[in-house]
Amino acid sequence: MTLFDQVMEATDYVQSRSNMKPGVGVILGSGLGDLAADVQDATAIPYEEIPHFLRSTVVGHAGRLLIGKLENVPVVLMQGRFHFYEGYTMQALTLPVRVMSVLGASKLIVTNAAGGLNPAYHSGDFMLIRDHINFLGLAGMNPLIGPNDEQLGERFPALAKAYDAELRELARTVAAQWPEIHFMKACMLR
Repeated sequence: MTLFDQVMEATDYVQSRSNMKPGVGVILGSGLGDLAADVQDATAIPYEEIPHFLRSTVVGHAGRLLIGKLENVPVVLMQGRFHFYEGYTMQALTLPVRVMSVLGASKLIVTNAAGGLNPAYHSGDFMLIRDHINFLGLAGMNPLIGPNDEQLGERFPALAKAYDAELRELARTVAAQWPEIHFMKACMLR
């Protein structure tokens, strides 16, 4: 079965549980799983029920996909994520994001408990990423490795502006006005 077929099978299953068309996808990492409690009219689907979804083995990751509304905006949230260090392939790790896209999400917000080199950063601080170095790519690990399937999109998408400048500026503006979790909700809704 191709990755495209897996994405479509997973998408079909999710759509059989909810007919909502989310415009925003969110991956909630460590520390922000409680945001899921704010989703109205939520349909919660455990990952183990969704064909081809992996199992999150990290403590504190609930392992559920939620579809509902956050401040009246249709969203799809991953309550917990999968990690390369859990032994999963890069292609399997990208499957949920591909499903979110097919469901209708055109924006993706990813949160995590990334460490920072700046000693002024503390646990729980928000950081905004503007660029990154793909060290896994240097080690020969990349979700684009393998047979190309045009149904999944272009072979080598441009990554020069992978992190949208307008959304990052909006995040800065909102962060200056809103504390903690409200910041996250506000960023998703604009």
